[in-house]
This record gives sequence, structure tokens and C-alpha cells, in this order.
Amino acid sequence: MAISGVEYEQRSSGLPLISVAALLAGDGEGIKATADAIGQAAREFGFFRISDHGIEPELIEATYQSAIAFFALSDRKKRAYYIGDSPNHRGYVPFTEKGDYPDEVSRNYEAFDLGLDLPATDPDFLAGCRVLGPNVWPDLPGFRETVGAYYAKVSALGHLVCSALELHLELPSGTMTSQMTKPISQLRLLHYVRHQNMVNHQSVNMGAHTDYECLTLLHTRNEGLQVMTQDDRWIDVPVDPAVFVVNIGDMLEALSNGLLRSTPHRVLNLSPERFSLPYFVATNYDTMIAPFPHLVRPDRPSRYEPFLAGAHLERMLVRDFPYFRELRRKQELSGEVKAGSAIKNPFEHRLNIPQV
Repeated sequence: MAISGVEYEQRSSGLPLISVAALLAGDGEGIKATADAIGQAAREFGFFRISDHGIEPELIEATYQSAIAFFALSDRKKRAYYIGDSPNHRGYVPFTEKGDYPDEVSRNYEAFDLGLDLPATDPDFLAGCRVLGPNVWPDLPGFRETVGAYYAKVSALGHLVCSALELHLELPSGTMTSQMTKPISQLRLLHYVRHQNMVNHQSVNMGAHTDYECLTLLHTRNEGLQVMTQDDRWIDVPVDPAVFVVNIGDMLEALSNGLLRSTPHRVLNLSPERFSLPYFVATNYDTMIAPFPHLVRPDRPSRYEPFLAGAHLERMLVRDFPYFRELRRKQELSGEVKAGSAIKNPFEHRLNIPQV
């Protein structure tokens, strides 16, 4: 059963399930109770689930079917949309495009990445921004219409959850969401495949990491996702196609001055085949990410150095994508950017603790 507001209770196992019906209905009293339930879950778990979210099951299923149809194409056809050929990080991510994660010894997944679909005349895109601009759309019947409609719905839901967190944190309305007018939010269509000869199904298919943005709204219908608890244990995320799994990301940890923590998670090879739809709720590219002044006090000074949202995302993409690393290497050789050391995400410091 979904819980809301004052009905919320901390659970020793499993993740909170919260109905967001009141947020969608604009129920004043229910909005505050739901916002506090979300806020408490975000503080105590960093991960929670939401139900009654208003996105039609038919649209979710149609989006999965669009993903299945694309990933069923031949490698040659899929590579016609290769993300490395895109000027703004859009398109097909093949099995070979592996990130730099030490625990990803059995990685075997492909993806299709898209974002806010801007026109080719967008000034940021024309200026060379790598994470804004037009999407790449496969030549498949209904793909653009279906996935585009899903993006719009899940984007609105993410905005709603962010508004609820503003209320819970007692921030003026729009403190966060006003910085999401042209966001660098991304949607991934993910397809995991387990090798037939694999013996250890507890091996990691997607390495332990935090998400770089404010929030992630994930829909999945297969087991395998694990999250790290506050006491640094891995627990399984229950599978329920009627809900979205939500987690806090790096940007929101910094914005909230550490009240909400970016939560490590990973994916195990538990299913022969697994599809999921993560949507990453982010701010605008040029948003300066620093603790909101309302959350900085003498007894809780600012804990985070300011950083640009777009710069943080791009640094992490260099770690995650070989084509991005090659682009950065060329920029270093030409003197466009300074040569740097290995890229580490400071929000993943908990992963330095030995895990079981």
C-alpha cells in the first residue's frame, strides 16, 4: 500500500512507497503531507518509490515496445545512429561503449540516449554545447511520437517531485524549478543482456555509481537494481511496474547542502534480458550548483564548492563514454583544455568503503 504524509514510517527493509495523487490533484492539505513524505524518504533513504503518478500504463508499455523494436535491429542499422557521431550526445550507445567502473567486469548493455528536443537553430547547440540540441530519431514507425510523448510526461512528473521537495525544504516556490527551463535532463532506453555462459548472476552489469543530476525517475519491470543504504549495505529494489523508483542525485545533494544525499546504486546480472527507462532530472546547463542560501546556517555551513551543472555532467560523461574520452584527449593535445588526471566523482566517496 502506498503511504503519504503523516502515514509515513521508516522501514528497516524495502523502500518507501508514496502516493503522489495529491500533487497531481492540487489538493492543498495533501500536497504538504505528500511533500514531507517525499522529503523524509529522500533524507533517510535517498531512494523511494511513487505510485498514482498519472503516466498511463499504455504509454509506458508503448515506450518499452519502441525500445524493443530499436534494439532488435541489426548492429549495422543501430550504429547508423551511433552517439559518437552526434554533435550533442544523442543516439545509440553500443555494447562496446564502456565506462570506467572497476566493478563492471560483466557489463553487457546497450542504450539509446535522448534529451530535450531543441531545434537545430538553438543558440547553445550552435555554440557547441555537447548536451543540448536536437535529438536523433530512429527511422521506426511511431518511435519519435511515442518516446517523445513519454519524455514529456516523465519530465512533468520530475518537475512535480522537485516542487514537492522545495516545499518540504521550506524553499520559496521555484527556487529549484526556475532553474529547469531548458534543462540538460536525459532519458535513456536501456537494454541489459546476460551472457548465456555466465555462472555468477550476482556479478555487476552496471557498476556502482551515483547519478549526476538532481533526481532520477526510473521505470523498470525486471529485478537487478540494488541501492546502498545509509549504513552502506546493498539492498534489492522491489519490482512493481505500477510505480516509479526515484533517487537523489549529485546536484540535489549539493543544492540541499547535504540534507538529501546522492545514493549509490548498481545493477546485477539477475535477468537474461532487462529493459529499463531512467529519466534524469537536471537543471539548466549554466546553473551554478551551490547550497541554497536558505539551507546554510551558522550551525550548518556550506559543505560544497560551487560547480556548473553542465560542466559536472560533461566531466562524468568523459568517464562514462570512450568517444567522449577520445574527444577530450584531442582537446588536450590541441591545448583547448588542460590535461587532467583520472576523473573521479566526489559524490561517490561512499564507494571507497569495502562492500559485500
